[in-house]
Amino acid sequence: MTRLSKTIFTAAFIIMAIAFSARATESAPYQAIKTDGKFELREYPVLTLVEASQSPNADSNFMRLFRFIRGSNDKGQKISMTAPVFMDGSPTNSRMAFVMPATMKASDTPKPKDAGLVVKDLPAGQFAAYRFNGYRSAKNEAKALEELRKWMKAQGLPEAAPPVFAYFNPPWTLGYWRHNEVMIRTGGKKE
Repeated sequence: MTRLSKTIFTAAFIIMAIAFSARATESAPYQAIKTDGKFELREYPVLTLVEASQSPNADSNFMRLFRFIRGSNDKGQKISMTAPVFMDGSPTNSRMAFVMPATMKASDTPKPKDAGLVVKDLPAGQFAAYRFNGYRSAKNEAKALEELRKWMKAQGLPEAAPPVFAYFNPPWTLGYWRHNEVMIRTGGKKE
């Protein structure tokens, strides 16, 4: 095998691994009400979340949540990883939440051993969403949020809550192939 062939094979393998890992993960369910390119208006059911909000360090929050789903809970139960990982848009308060599998309601979710983790329900509702690619950065998030707010204004959709960022891919996913979203609860009704 030539060096070029090896490079092409390696690149193809990496692309397939990235695509497979993203498809193999359960995503939070929703119903699309309106799709407009990278924008979408969605209706979400109640989502059960486990949230970390004490550490200002996102990496620390991720590991605390990851330990929870690997069995650091009152039942010693392992829970499948789902997508997305939700993060708030505040640089000073790094809240992060894992979505529990759709079959697991708050009453079924084991209690975290880590006192800084909270099991809670995100109420059902309508959200405007904007898809974007790239690594997590203040610049990428600000640009995506600006685009979503422009679209919401053009659609006459009010903001009913602060924005939330959703990250779908494992850490080894290259920036271009990362699926990210910014979402804002609209307070509107189904069209």
